[in-house]
Amino acid sequence: MTGWLTVERGEAPLVVAVPHAGIDLVDVEEAFRSPEVARRDADWWVDRLYGFAGDLGATVVRTAVSRSVIDVNRDPSGASLYPGMVTTELCPTTTFDGEALYPRDGPDAAEIARRRERWFDPYHAALAGEIDRLRGRHGRVVVYDAHSIRSRVARLFEGELPLFNIGTFDGVSCSPALTEAVRAVCVGSSHVVDGRFKGGWTTRHYGAPERGVHAIQMELAMRGYLDEAGGWPPVFDAGRAAGMMEVLREVLRGCLRFAGSFPLPQAFKRGT
Repeated sequence: MTGWLTVERGEAPLVVAVPHAGIDLVDVEEAFRSPEVARRDADWWVDRLYGFAGDLGATVVRTAVSRSVIDVNRDPSGASLYPGMVTTELCPTTTFDGEALYPRDGPDAAEIARRRERWFDPYHAALAGEIDRLRGRHGRVVVYDAHSIRSRVARLFEGELPLFNIGTFDGVSCSPALTEAVRAVCVGSSHVVDGRFKGGWTTRHYGAPERGVHAIQMELAMRGYLDEAGGWPPVFDAGRAAGMMEVLREVLRGCLRFAGSFPLPQAFKRGT
């Protein structure tokens, strides 16, 4: 663990990545037009939603650095993950709603390279290291990329987002059996597979079913665990979140069953 990067190791064949829950603007806070605006698009409280993951033996990798500084779920080359559609960059210059993050121009190429070296590369080195560690012990490993977003963002998608948005890069990043294991848990709630969110760079980069690494993304609509109409930043609503957390617990159990390790023996519990 560093001041901004946390790796909580488990022994089960499941890695939960939390790339966007951070709100730390680190050494570039003064460059933004407004710190409040720069933190607005965080995946608020996703780390808390999955606070039970360690009890299932999962490894959790998360960063405290805001996605507005550098988005560790974007292609590091700068190529768009959704060509022809509105999206944000590796180092975003606008919010999801199109509001400018910087008073003038955004970071230049040298600054983007510095941010990538300082935060992007170490995050992915840690994530890749944990995948390799677990892949060496298990026949299959699931990489589960955990996200959330406001239910309505007109610039990004029409209407209201389903509660559970499963991304598999159109079936490329994981086995259909894993997709079905996750989808089956969500069937009692509004959900979609490979809708607006098909999986970001993490899902696309690490998913290699032929090598036993199965990557899947879950994008949650925030209304499932907080009051989106309330003040911003939002407050975690434990009562509202309870039902969603129970579904997510079953989702991760489904991932473990797919990987062949659930029910978990005591040896898979997190060590010290």
